[in-house]
Amino acid sequence: MRSRTPDRLCAEAVELARDAAAQAAHPHQLGGHLGMIADGERLVTHFFASEEPGYPGWRWGVTVARAARARYVTVDEVALTPGPEALLAPDWVPWSERLRPGDLGPGDLLPTEDDDPRLEPGFLAEEQPPPNSPLAEDDQPERGTVRDVAGELGLGRNRVLSLLGLREAADRWDDQFGATTPMAQAAPASCVSCGFLLPLAGSLRQAFGVCGNEYSPADGRVVSLAYGCGAHSEAAESPKHQAPPPPVIDDLGADPL
Repeated sequence: MRSRTPDRLCAEAVELARDAAAQAAHPHQLGGHLGMIADGERLVTHFFASEEPGYPGWRWGVTVARAARARYVTVDEVALTPGPEALLAPDWVPWSERLRPGDLGPGDLLPTEDDDPRLEPGFLAEEQPPPNSPLAEDDQPERGTVRDVAGELGLGRNRVLSLLGLREAADRWDDQFGATTPMAQAAPASCVSCGFLLPLAGSLRQAFGVCGNEYSPADGRVVSLAYGCGAHSEAAESPKHQAPPPPVIDDLGADPL
């Protein structure tokens, strides 16, 4: 528990604390004495202003102590600590919260948590094996089970998109290539009637597809069926070739010889 009244000898050991702080701050200058606090019985910390470049508002803290019945004060610890108005680095944020779309590069791995709300188990017709069972160790399903049959049919995904994952994906795609975008507002028709639209599989095919027109700004991207652009397959007819007009012959005049 921190004592309210500092020890007299520890409080008077300003020069001892200053020398210790000056050695720690070398080769930079040491500022003035900023005060002290009592950390406990016969335990006091003196503060000195820091002149370290790049550390505005920081201070050197020198903790001095005195043993019981001792008449000499010794230095216990010296540290550069932030003051009330010190410039501090922002709070550390886990990488999983700092990650943004487009940050993943070649060779990077992005593991997903077991309880990721965007995913759900791909097999719901049977229970998962216990953690210590042989099946969990080598992950080989028994013959005739749902997992075994799904693996033979090429449907062996342990997890698939949940309803939350589907909704988040649909919201992202609709924000980029949806009906409310300026391109769609100026388009002659929507993607639902475009011959370049490649439909998706699954439940999202009712609202989205993939654009296959190389001249479209959404080429190779998932687009809403309500999206549209000027490269619509039925946007306009190609201009037809017109025959040149017949030549005009002047029958009234005479050509000079």
